[in-house]
Amino acid sequence: MTTPDHQPPPPDAPRPESRDRIYRSPAGLAGGVLLLAIIGWLGIDALVSAHGRTPWLTLAAMILLVPLVSAFTLRPAVYANEDRLRVRNPFRVIVLPWGAIASLRSGYSNEVVTTDGTKYQLWAIPVSLRSRKRVARRQARGADRRGRLAPATTPRAQADQAREVLRELAEAHPATEGVQGAVSVRWAYEVMGPALAGAVVLAILLAVG
Repeated sequence: MTTPDHQPPPPDAPRPESRDRIYRSPAGLAGGVLLLAIIGWLGIDALVSAHGRTPWLTLAAMILLVPLVSAFTLRPAVYANEDRLRVRNPFRVIVLPWGAIASLRSGYSNEVVTTDGTKYQLWAIPVSLRSRKRVARRQARGADRRGRLAPATTPRAQADQAREVLRELAEAHPATEGVQGAVSVRWAYEVMGPALAGAVVLAILLAVG
């Protein structure tokens, strides 16, 4: 008796982990790279050519500024798969199983709201009122001469598109096995530690005159 080439996995077999969809802010990434380049250029110039306490003040300022700039521009990201939403904000990483999410909403910022009412901002998906106005103008121009609205496929602002995809994932997996569990929050000590050290050294140098 031959054995089939493909057999269904046993009921207790772990489900393979799905790939993450990653959402980041292109404007934030570009701004972060630019700011870090400016800090590096000015800082290295001061370290090489300045005298007295200036190089030490510059070094302390760089230790403070580089982690902070990176945290608010390069670090923010949102990772979504079939099981959970992982939000990497400047100083925290929040992991939210889909079963713990009550809604995703947008006002002046995009937020995820848990079933117990806790709100977490999605730094990687900022709301751009300018983009919304631009899309609204495109929709208005897309209306035909008879006054009928443009097709439903008219593009929306990038942040709104990302939020809608996440909302669809949350609605599609509210009670699926593997998406239940508690929300976990981890502080980003790898960012806070260097920034705090730079702030302390800078304060000491300024205090001693």
